[in-house]
Amino acid sequence: VQLVESGGGLVQPGGSLRLSCAASGFTFSNYGMSWYRQAPGKERELVATITSAGGGTNYEDSVKGRFTISRDNAKNTVYLQMNSLNPEDTAVYYCRVTRSWQNYWGQGTQVTVSS
Repeated sequence: VQLVESGGGLVQPGGSLRLSCAASGFTFSNYGMSWYRQAPGKERELVATITSAGGGTNYEDSVKGRFTISRDNAKNTVYLQMNSLNPEDTAVYYCRVTRSWQNYWGQGTQVTVSS
């Protein structure tokens, strides 16, 4: 299993970014996917989840209405569209899949929101 995140960077408050997570080594369309984030000095927290076919999504309260998780099973990729970013969204963002009771993580992508 391999997960590779991309799309992070430095953005001003109010800006947008789209993160991608390219998956390989498993049948992507069979598994729900999740995005997590970890800010400096804080624990990793769940941001958003999506079901295997993409029909069901859930969001952490602070990102509802601003972030959208989606997936393209033909491309084995899950996305996180982030709008109206604020400094509290600064963190390393990770995608995760749980397969055979084991969690797999990507290496993360840094998102910094600052003026």
